[in-house]
Amino acid sequence: MGPLISCDDRPVTTSPQRPRNPGDHPDHSDRAGHDGHSDHSGHGHGGHDGHGRSGHGGHGGHGGHGHGGHGGHGHAHSHGPAAPGSRHLRKVIAAVLIPFAAAVVIGMAVLWPGGTPDHSRTGVGFDRQTQQGQVVRLERVDCKDVNAAQVPPTGDTSTPEGREAVQSQNGQCKKATVEVRSGPDRGRTFVEIVQPGAPRQLSDGQEVVVAYAPDAPRDLQYSVIDVNRKLPLALLAGIFAVAVVLVGRLRGVTALIALVVSFAVLTLFILPAILQGSNPLLVAVVGASAIMLIALYMCHGLTARTSVAVLGTLVSLVLIGLLGSLFIDWAFLSGNTDDNTGLIHGLYPHIDMSGLLLAGVIIGSLGVLDDVTVTQTSAVWELHQADPAMGPRDLYRAGIRIGRDHIASVVNTLVLAYAGAALPLLLLFSIAQSSVGTVANSELVAEEIVRTLVGSIGLVASVPVTTALAALVVSADRPVSPTATPAGVPGRGGRGRRRKR
Repeated sequence: MGPLISCDDRPVTTSPQRPRNPGDHPDHSDRAGHDGHSDHSGHGHGGHDGHGRSGHGGHGGHGGHGHGGHGGHGHAHSHGPAAPGSRHLRKVIAAVLIPFAAAVVIGMAVLWPGGTPDHSRTGVGFDRQTQQGQVVRLERVDCKDVNAAQVPPTGDTSTPEGREAVQSQNGQCKKATVEVRSGPDRGRTFVEIVQPGAPRQLSDGQEVVVAYAPDAPRDLQYSVIDVNRKLPLALLAGIFAVAVVLVGRLRGVTALIALVVSFAVLTLFILPAILQGSNPLLVAVVGASAIMLIALYMCHGLTARTSVAVLGTLVSLVLIGLLGSLFIDWAFLSGNTDDNTGLIHGLYPHIDMSGLLLAGVIIGSLGVLDDVTVTQTSAVWELHQADPAMGPRDLYRAGIRIGRDHIASVVNTLVLAYAGAALPLLLLFSIAQSSVGTVANSELVAEEIVRTLVGSIGLVASVPVTTALAALVVSADRPVSPTATPAGVPGRGGRGRRRKR
């Protein structure tokens, strides 16, 4: 995958001239291979040791001499898959992408939020002040001594609350002394009681996250809300980074940098801009476009091949945005379906929650779209390299056959990813023995259905669109010299082969 304008300044080597056999034709015994260019005298160029074995990029000189060689003999270099050499083609691609990139930059400048807006803490859900803490002492106590107030007055165990209160009287509970390790109250301790059936158990020396409620009584201001998982998560991220670099090498490094940049755009631009009151759909389109341009060009280079993938991704994102907007409105999806979205709407009532839902669809589809468009573009480019004689129609047919396999796997991946995320919800519907129609009609599940199907339609559409664009672009490339022998064609003047008369 070469750049739009590429050159190779590597030195060439020379070899002694081979005496010509009497039967060899003086003009064709050293014919060049692919991209070897002949001068006006008609001599071949770039042959290695005079045998006519030229790789990519062998260039002819004047007067019948190979470039960099002596007596018509040069050593050619292989450049790998090259970007289209047509200056007109590069101008067309630049005419499309440069205004698009400029529009993205202007959009980010206009919508730039300048930070997350301040608000008063509600103390609900994630909107709580938190500090770091550590369990410094752990004791086992009789649950009866710490849960006496939880026994139902009537002893009724017919309700879940009653059964839970009775069960809390049996067994051994844990009495954890927790020390606050950050914030203005650093060094302060408080007691946390852990029930035997609690899903989160504490151990001595364990690091935890504690919530701070300044308006509560002093003994109740601090409570444990979670455990500290920073170390295992950081270790896992390090293993991931090492694996990517070891396998991908330089390409892996650029992929990691692109990942960091993508998260920076998400956290510094998209999220604060939505909180500031900007239209979520507009912010998502601008932010996703910026992520797409940065990630694709950083990972795959500033080439015509990457530009085609960008165009295919852009067309698919537009389709996803249109379909998502249509069906979210038609299905009356509010986007406010759980405690988290309810809290967001309560804190920032001006946010369009249905627009936020559509923004999530667009951003969620972008990562898989990049994979599909880059793969399809690379497939068409490699098909062209293998057989330069293939026209746009043949390239499209061959590329679309590859794309059909990709469609099947990617759509299945999307559906399973969303199903896995909504698995607890699906379990609740299964427990309630609800019918499939009832489950699908609920707003919680309908959101996931629309998200999955709209994203999948965009992915499916990206395959023919990107394949067609790639076939047209790569077929528009023409060699500089019409007499150059295409790559992949058996040598017409190979080693020791005489010209047929």
